[in-house]
Amino acid sequence: MKSIGFDAGPIISLATNNLLWLLEPLKKRFGGRFFITPAVKRELIDKPFETKRYEFEAFQVAKLIDDGVLDVVRNAKIFKLRDKLLELANHSFKVGDDWLRIVHEGEVEVLAADAVLNADATVVDERTVRMFLEAPERLATLFEQRIHEKVYVNWDNVEEFRNYLKDVDIIRSTELVTIAYELGLLDRFVTKVAGYGKRRVLDAALWALKVRGCAISKKEIDRIVEEE
Repeated sequence: MKSIGFDAGPIISLATNNLLWLLEPLKKRFGGRFFITPAVKRELIDKPFETKRYEFEAFQVAKLIDDGVLDVVRNAKIFKLRDKLLELANHSFKVGDDWLRIVHEGEVEVLAADAVLNADATVVDERTVRMFLEAPERLATLFEQRIHEKVYVNWDNVEEFRNYLKDVDIIRSTELVTIAYELGLLDRFVTKVAGYGKRRVLDAALWALKVRGCAISKKEIDRIVEEE
């Protein structure tokens, strides 16, 4: 069965930008399953219910689970691979005697789920894990620039981590919103009062996601809008 996994970040970005409703029509058009993992659920629902600041967003995500738009997958193989990936990733970059914690449970668990379930893609907005998979040498350089110290890289761990996830395709919330735009789902925001066309709506939506944490550059946004 076709499936796409979601890290917490993209769903939070969609919720805080009033775009969470897009998931239902996108899932119908995709014709497969949208899923999260227990660690992602804890971040999206369980923890926010302990405070008031993000409680309403948690209710919105919980409703998507109730309605079957999002499934929560639980699988012993996923959890075993998650633990292995966490160990590898967080023992890959070292400063002095200290290993850098570069990934967290939620994002790694959903990547593990992708690998175990052979999902079509995983939606992750955070830059670090994407760079770790796609350009670890650049990530090491970035760490050195930030902390102004030499970073030791355990390349064996890096390559083993990447090998486990070699068939995983990562997309961002901005790709989802661009697809929604192409399907006409954002047309409802085109108004005479604003006086702007559909492409301006797309530009605004992409910038809203960027501000909320999606790792996308201004240059990329400009290119997407121009191509559309």
